[in-house]
Amino acid sequence: MTVLWLAFGALLVPTLWWLVVPLRLADGVRAAQRDAEAREPGTEDNLAVYRRRLASLESALARGDISAQDFEADRLELERELLEDTRRTQRSPLRASRAGRSLVPVLMVAVVIASLLAYHQAGSAGDLALRAAQQQVLNGPEASPDRLIEALEKQAARQPDNPNVWRSLFPLYRDSGRLEAAARALQRLIELQGRRPALLAELAQLRYFAGGRRLDADIQALVDEVLAEAPAQPTIMGMLGIEAFQNAEYQLAIERWRKAIAGMGDERSSRALRQGIEAARQRLAADQAPRPDPKDKASTENSRAPERVIDKVVE
Repeated sequence: MTVLWLAFGALLVPTLWWLVVPLRLADGVRAAQRDAEAREPGTEDNLAVYRRRLASLESALARGDISAQDFEADRLELERELLEDTRRTQRSPLRASRAGRSLVPVLMVAVVIASLLAYHQAGSAGDLALRAAQQQVLNGPEASPDRLIEALEKQAARQPDNPNVWRSLFPLYRDSGRLEAAARALQRLIELQGRRPALLAELAQLRYFAGGRRLDADIQALVDEVLAEAPAQPTIMGMLGIEAFQNAEYQLAIERWRKAIAGMGDERSSRALRQGIEAARQRLAADQAPRPDPKDKASTENSRAPERVIDKVVE
């Protein structure tokens, strides 16, 4: 956190400096503007131009080059231009270069407050507090899953709308066997982030294992919702592969586990599913081969091996 605030201050200092720079340049800018205005034609110059052009018109009228009607029209046009030029040259006086300096400190404070509020709303202050709580437990002398859960539960009470808190709590609850608490954490995460297929798949799998690997109507509804949006969702495919294996549908189990492996990034889970596929192939071969001798212990042990592999898949 200290490094974060130092970095935050390092970014704010240049910003506040740029607020002060215009004040340092104000005297020079005012002097340059004053000189530029002094060089521009004034009212006297415009009157001189008007008199010369009017004299030229009068000479043309006297020579008969223009009619009296044209003379009046041109004279009116000259007067209109004189009025416009005079209006343009009339400026309000320049204000003192030190005018408005008292507002700069107020603006600087406003920038700091606005930056802090913006960071609080859109930044990761909550995630930093969460990480600090995790590191404090993990680096402590009495680090344990229970201590970590206790620390994260305190964070959940302080920032219940932070999805990362519930995302961190869910696997801890699940791995410690507190399946009801894991389901509540996952449901809160779904409330915060929407009914995403990956989250719904985790909820379906959690309920499936909590219910003794039984695919009831509620779990099936979650499965259908996930598959409607993500037909090859790996968590669902892995769970449905287990269901198919338990129902002795070994070819279907193989197909579903293959789909799960194709979309899975976890090598440990992929390895367990490959073992499950091998177990399903053994069962298929056993169904097609002659029934082994009941006295053959090796064959008996081999027939039980797939069940142990499924336990590994579940783990």
